[in-house]
Amino acid sequence: MGTSDRMGGVYSPVITPFDRNLNPDAARLVAQCRWLLTQNVGLAVFGTNSEANSLSVDEKIDLLDALVDAGLPPARMMPGTGCCAVTESARLTAHAVKLGCAGVLMLPPFYYKGVSDDGLFASFSQVIERVADSKLRVYLYHIPPVSNVPLSLALIERLIKAYPDMVVGIKDSSGDWANTKAMLDAGWDNFAIFPGSENFLLAALRLGGAGCISATANVNPAAIHALYANWQAPDADQQQAALDKIRSLFSGYVMIPALKAAVAHYSGDPTWMKVRPPLDAMTAAQQRALVDNLDVAGFKMPGLMARAAE
Repeated sequence: MGTSDRMGGVYSPVITPFDRNLNPDAARLVAQCRWLLTQNVGLAVFGTNSEANSLSVDEKIDLLDALVDAGLPPARMMPGTGCCAVTESARLTAHAVKLGCAGVLMLPPFYYKGVSDDGLFASFSQVIERVADSKLRVYLYHIPPVSNVPLSLALIERLIKAYPDMVVGIKDSSGDWANTKAMLDAGWDNFAIFPGSENFLLAALRLGGAGCISATANVNPAAIHALYANWQAPDADQQQAALDKIRSLFSGYVMIPALKAAVAHYSGDPTWMKVRPPLDAMTAAQQRALVDNLDVAGFKMPGLMARAAE
C-alpha cells in the first residue's frame, strides 16, 4: 500500500465567518482560505475551531460547494464530516468525496457517552459502507476533552485492518503527548498521525508524524509550516519554542473567539468577531489585551488585509 494518497503537512480548522444575521459568509470564508493556501497551509474546514457543530449539514455542503466553485483545490481540503447521526455523516462525507476532497476528518458520534468500541466501530463502518467509494480517505478525529468519546488504540487498529485503504490517518487532539506517542509507536504502516497542536509538531515529526492540524494555523500559518518544512534544521528547537510562545498567548482565552478577534484586527474587518451561540465574542478589552501581547511578541499576519479586501 503506497503513501502517495496520504495527506501530510499543516492544516487549519478554518474559522467560519458569519454575517450580521449569523448566517455563514461564504465570500469571507473563500478569501480566508485563499490566504491560508498562500501560507502553505491546508484547509480542514468544519473542524472544532470552525464552529462545525454549530453548522447544519446543509450549511456545510453549501460552503464546501462555494469553496470548490471559487477554484480552491479540493486536493488541499480535509473537511470535518463526523456527525452524531450516521446518515448525516455519510451524506456529508459522500459529498466531500464527490467534490474531490483528498480526505475527510471524522469525529465519532459524540452525544452518547460510555459507548463501546464495538458501537464506535459499527458507526464508522456504517458511514464507510454507505459512502461506498474507493476514493474515500478517512482521518479519524480523537478529541476526548471535547467529545468525551475517546478512540482507543485497539479501535483504531481494528478500523485500519478492516479498511486499510480508507482509514488512513488520525488527528490526536487529546492534548496528551503520551497518547500521541503511543500512536506513533504503534507501527501502523502508512498511517498518518497529526497532533492537534503545533506544540507537539517537532516531537511528532521526529517520530514519523505527518504534520499537525492546529487551531492556531488560522493565525500563525507560515511559521508553523516553516517548522514542518525545516524540522531537521539546526534551529528547529528554537522554531518550536517561538511557536509555543504564540500558542500560549491564544490559549489564555477561549480559543475560537480569540482566533476570530485576531483575524478581525489584522484584517481590519470587525465582522470576523461574530460567533454563533452558545459562544460569546471577545470583548473589546479582551481583544486589545490579546493584540497588545501579540504586538509585543512581534506577531504579524502578512497579506491578510489585502486578501480580506479582494
